[in-house]
Amino acid sequence: MERLRVGVVLGGMSSEREVSLNSGRNVFDNLDREAYDPKAIFMDGQGRLWVIPWQLISQNTTTDITERLETEARRIAYEELRQEIDFAFISLHGKFGEDGCMQGLLELLRIPYTGPGVLASALGMDKHIQQMILRAEGIGVPDSDLIHEDQWRSDRPGVTAMLLGRFKLPLVTKPPREGSSIGVTLVRDEASLVRGMEEALKWDKAVLVEEFLEGTEFSSIILEEEGEPQALEVTEITPESEYFTYDDKYMPGRCRKFTPPKNIPAPAVAAIKQEAVRAFKALGFRSYGRIDGFYLADGRVLITDPNSASGMAPSSFFFEQAACAGMLPSMIIGRLIENALVIHKGKNGPL
Repeated sequence: MERLRVGVVLGGMSSEREVSLNSGRNVFDNLDREAYDPKAIFMDGQGRLWVIPWQLISQNTTTDITERLETEARRIAYEELRQEIDFAFISLHGKFGEDGCMQGLLELLRIPYTGPGVLASALGMDKHIQQMILRAEGIGVPDSDLIHEDQWRSDRPGVTAMLLGRFKLPLVTKPPREGSSIGVTLVRDEASLVRGMEEALKWDKAVLVEEFLEGTEFSSIILEEEGEPQALEVTEITPESEYFTYDDKYMPGRCRKFTPPKNIPAPAVAAIKQEAVRAFKALGFRSYGRIDGFYLADGRVLITDPNSASGMAPSSFFFEQAACAGMLPSMIIGRLIENALVIHKGKNGPL
């Protein structure tokens, strides 16, 4: 039987391009060669697509790859993608890849892909809109406020006074459409509030200001099986820093992860899974997703960051939780592909 041509799309235009490279490389390595014919599709910093050989995938950074594209890779136009692949495994992270942009392109090209469709992918990147939807569904989320850049620029003293009056210190500032804790600041006083607002505005046109949560952080992978989302085992997160920073997420030895949880009681784990599935459904996610949140000392479960995609480096939550379910990396990757093919076959219009 002819193998399905799977394009692993990696790299990209966002601040998370290096995370994408690690994810995509691992997916490419673990694709079952008996069932799939993998091809690495690299998106460079200008959004151009290149078919790259393994010698480039193995490079350490996206900059290393970019410097060798002209001599060692093959450039393809967007409209030529359908001639190269039958299916797209999206390993892009962040803006222009995880937020509905790539999903919209693939819909126009009639290429099925992993993860949810255009709208749900966009919601998966916008933390403010996520919270509005989840709150309306009765799902617990942090107390927050969105401050637009023009508000901040025109009345910084007034906005500062309003925020310090509304939120108890410490609080958290973050860009609403970034991942991997990029642009996040833990605010302890007025000076760090100003720094946090300015840092977040380097990445977006607004700042999401949130209450600081004291509790145990968790992550829950959701898989859709025959149209019904199911939670895998929950991971408990114990970062080295005061919050889960970029270095804690990606530097070896900076964070302890327990799958299944070590300090969250069994009834709370069951409640976390239930709330994670509710969030998955409320945001219209399909195929799979990663729902992050906090278990608080008073027993509440708050959802802080629903993700329409997940990092897929070897030590990621995704593979840890799949391992608890008895699935090797090649098995869970294959399941994502086969589930997505069924979902796309059954759609009426864009996913």
